[in-house]
Amino acid sequence: MNQLDPRTVVTDYVTNLAAGELDAAIALFAEDATWTYPGDLALSRTWRGKQEIFGDFLGQIGTLFAPDGLPEITLTGVIADGPQVVAEWTTVGKAANGAVYDNHCLGIFTVENGLITAVREYLDTDHVARTLLAPVAG
Repeated sequence: MNQLDPRTVVTDYVTNLAAGELDAAIALFAEDATWTYPGDLALSRTWRGKQEIFGDFLGQIGTLFAPDGLPEITLTGVIADGPQVVAEWTTVGKAANGAVYDNHCLGIFTVENGLITAVREYLDTDHVARTLLAPVAG
């Protein structure tokens, strides 16, 4: 089987995630991959392994959106240099508390042997706190 180049691996990951094809997205990660989420939020730390990344971290983020407001992810740019790939995307949705979530994200991905081994994500964590993590107004 031919290995995909790093740029294609990352593009396929974001495209699969955006299409709701979670199994295909997960398959592009190494078992011991890491995902570092910035800031000082409850979600901020380095998540280790597929289970933590997809079950705990991204799964937890999914619960912060309203059932009718699941985020739309749009890949807006990709730059690759060897095993390092920088991807930029937007995420737009409706938070469980009714707030509009509209964030621009950037991830630096490391791809080895056709699998994503590390991600360092950068985004407006203040926006995350004000929208996704804000309590429901009542």
